[in-house]
Amino acid sequence: MSAGACGCSEHAQWLKQQVSVMRKELKNLRQYAESSVRAHRKHMTSMHSTLKDVLDKEQTTEKSPSSSAQSAAQTELSLERGCIRTVPIGFITSCFAQKNGTPRQPTVCSSSRARLKIQSSVFNNPEHALTGLHQYSHVWLIFLFHKNGHMSYKAKVKPPRLNGEKVGVYSTRSPHRPNALGLTLAKLDSITGDVLHLSGVDLISGTPVLDIKPYIPEYDSPVTHTTLSTELQHQQEVPSDTPDTLEEVEPAEPEGLENSYVSSRLEAEERLSDVGEFSAESDVPGVLGDVREFLLQGAPCSQGGAEDKQTDEMEEEEESCESNSSVASWIRKPPVRNLSVRFTPTAERQLADFLPPHCSDTGRPKFQFLKSPEEAAAAIRGVLSADPRSVYRRNRCSDRLFFFSLDTAHITCWFGDGFAEVLCVRPVMNPDGETPGPSETSSVTSSPI
Repeated sequence: MSAGACGCSEHAQWLKQQVSVMRKELKNLRQYAESSVRAHRKHMTSMHSTLKDVLDKEQTTEKSPSSSAQSAAQTELSLERGCIRTVPIGFITSCFAQKNGTPRQPTVCSSSRARLKIQSSVFNNPEHALTGLHQYSHVWLIFLFHKNGHMSYKAKVKPPRLNGEKVGVYSTRSPHRPNALGLTLAKLDSITGDVLHLSGVDLISGTPVLDIKPYIPEYDSPVTHTTLSTELQHQQEVPSDTPDTLEEVEPAEPEGLENSYVSSRLEAEERLSDVGEFSAESDVPGVLGDVREFLLQGAPCSQGGAEDKQTDEMEEEEESCESNSSVASWIRKPPVRNLSVRFTPTAERQLADFLPPHCSDTGRPKFQFLKSPEEAAAAIRGVLSADPRSVYRRNRCSDRLFFFSLDTAHITCWFGDGFAEVLCVRPVMNPDGETPGPSETSSVTSSPI
């Protein structure tokens, strides 16, 4: 009797487990169905919009001037409602060919490189649209996440840096959003005609770029903005007994001190009047350093320890400026740590076999964007130290091998506890299946895997 009761209990427990599994499966199917419905509606809306645009174009050619004015009014009304048609101004050509291994933020891999060519269909003279952009060191790129795979999105997402914890999509930079728009900051190395040469990018080749805007630290950085405001207030509150001209300087004061003060004031005023204009060779730290120097030289020092006092005041002021801006704590202190990256001797030899882009030797693999094997090694370290794996691969997948491409190199690595090790660096296969050079054969035979 007891044996029968025990058997019934086990059977009931098994049935409960099966019911729980079925509930989970039904929940997954329901979510998948809802996602499919949303994607279908999105595609249908896109098709209707495309068909409507085609019909509008055909009707525009047959309309009279009065009807064209009516069409312009409809376009204006559409803008007021927030409906616009985006036209890519160009497409990125990058050292990253696929999503796997592409940095999630541009600062992760500062040595990555890319090119952006402005399409002639947007401007008859694309190079004219870039006139004056060489005065800036960095640019904002507004682009489309064209590799999302599906158009579904959720109100809460799981950022990899949070290791699976959910937060609102608008508190992250997740690509899965209602409007698949992306924003990234890239370093502008040079401009050749209608082509922008960029570095420190996190974009895949083929990414459609919608707009380019110059990065202006005086506007875009709250720390710099507060520093300049303080400097402007300082200039407006100069003591009345401070000499404004060289003729008012008393003969007893040491010569040259007033000259530096007057010149620093004039220089600071010029900088404040020309906010936002700085050369392509300068960058944000350089601008901040110049402003700091102007503030340190802002008043004549009558005692030897005055400079030290001003330095201390400047440091306190910078600390107060930094306190004016804040970010989520997991951005600066994520629950996942950075990994140490190392290369096997085989991988180091294979990477050293790559040549810079300008070399004419055809017997060895050659980079297209990266300038040297050392720069490629730095880029690989940047990508892997930030752990590019998804939360699923990181926590649930037993396969610790990881593959990604960088420029013309295909990297094979594996992840251990707190480190990533590069096992093999081979040339990327051509579309026809052939290798770029004879060195790949030796790379394959010497590979540890």
